[in-house]
Amino acid sequence: MARDIHRKDARGKEAGRSADLPPYFNIDPDAALADLDAPTSTQGFASIAEGCARGRADLASRGLDEEGRKSLRLFSTWEITRYLIPVAQAHFRRVLKANPDLPQGRSETEGGAKWFTLDEVLRLRAHFAAQGSKAKDYIPYRPKGLPAKMVAVANFKGGVGKTSTAAHLAMSAALDGYKVLVIDLDSQGSMTSIFGGRVEDEWQTAFPLLARHYGEHLRHENQRRLDRGDAPQPLDDSLTAAMEMTAADVIQSTHWPNIDLIGAQLNLYWAEFQIPVWRMAARSWKLWDALTDRLEADGVLDQYDVIFIDTPPALGYLTINGLSAADILLVPMGASFLEFDSTGRFFDMLHSTFASIEEGENLAARALGRPEMGFEWDAVRAVITRFDSAQQGELAALMQAYMGPVLSPHKQDFTALIGQAGEQVSGIYEADYRDFNRETYARGRETFDETYAAFKRLLIGCWRRAEVQMQSAAE
Repeated sequence: MARDIHRKDARGKEAGRSADLPPYFNIDPDAALADLDAPTSTQGFASIAEGCARGRADLASRGLDEEGRKSLRLFSTWEITRYLIPVAQAHFRRVLKANPDLPQGRSETEGGAKWFTLDEVLRLRAHFAAQGSKAKDYIPYRPKGLPAKMVAVANFKGGVGKTSTAAHLAMSAALDGYKVLVIDLDSQGSMTSIFGGRVEDEWQTAFPLLARHYGEHLRHENQRRLDRGDAPQPLDDSLTAAMEMTAADVIQSTHWPNIDLIGAQLNLYWAEFQIPVWRMAARSWKLWDALTDRLEADGVLDQYDVIFIDTPPALGYLTINGLSAADILLVPMGASFLEFDSTGRFFDMLHSTFASIEEGENLAARALGRPEMGFEWDAVRAVITRFDSAQQGELAALMQAYMGPVLSPHKQDFTALIGQAGEQVSGIYEADYRDFNRETYARGRETFDETYAAFKRLLIGCWRRAEVQMQSAAE
């Protein structure tokens, strides 16, 4: 009897196998051997990686302009007046007609709809803020005299929408009028790809900022060593080079006029091995403050409104820097038992890690009679992403009961826009609604608008609390 698993009968069924049996029965060993390719050597990984790199470059190249860079689509009058500037279309057109110096947009056909770049939209928003009704929020709330709010998006679990959530929130904030910086700390560089970043090596990532922070600490310690008559520790070539760099050297512009990027690439992972070496050489170096201190020293916190930090899916040194820098921590998660369980373990690990740092620091502080330190976040929220109400409603309700206010009551539904955005290596706000239709697009983006609304309420609340505290301290 022939037993070749590849031979089919006229109905497409495998010959010699009962139609009632599942496909894992009666697999012929010789036929399975014939399907098998040669064993993979270490060099084989390089070949696989090369193929993936070519495919990644092909996918990432979609939507690039003639110069090989990503470009942001235009926004129609309908879209602007519905989502970006709260005015009626008729009034919007009257204002443009009365102010010919303002951007007038462009039409693809004679008498057709007007389309504007986002930069033009930002100029129009500034005009309405200056000349329009004071009762409308043309410019988003941002207290004077306070630094940017830093937002870390983190979780152990992969596939929960961590990077896409950070990217969509960054784009939402930019469309809302905020000046945004995105910091990619994940060596996979997915966030960098979304924003079209070009990163050749680790010297175009956050690594030089961390290295400079350590180098400055080492110089300070060397001065103390010299004062005691001890020989200083030398700075190697990498640290010497980092001492000449600032955040401005690694921040790059993106195709969004009000979103800048500190990108990432594979070599950034080297920091996970280098940082503990530095820490062993200088136990007093506060590695968890490196990113915050450098951003503050270089004036970055005054140049931007909101800074989003995309962290690796592991609690390494880069993630610790991102989390300790953050004012707001967002934890995306799916409505499944495994993701609920993993997220609980993630919070448990956060407690262990930061409590351990506090314990070590405060033990020394108490011995020296110095003030004790403690980490604090303005707000921590878990957010359910890719939600299917038909299948996950009961489990989501149970998760809400156990997590309480830490779990945002808003759940981000899975929509077709997510799939399209992923295929095009972009965010859902970069999708042109003409690829769907107005109604489909409006329904599809509702869940993301609601996610941003929940985040913005959190952001404004944190800013307002800091503003009230600042005003009270000044009285």
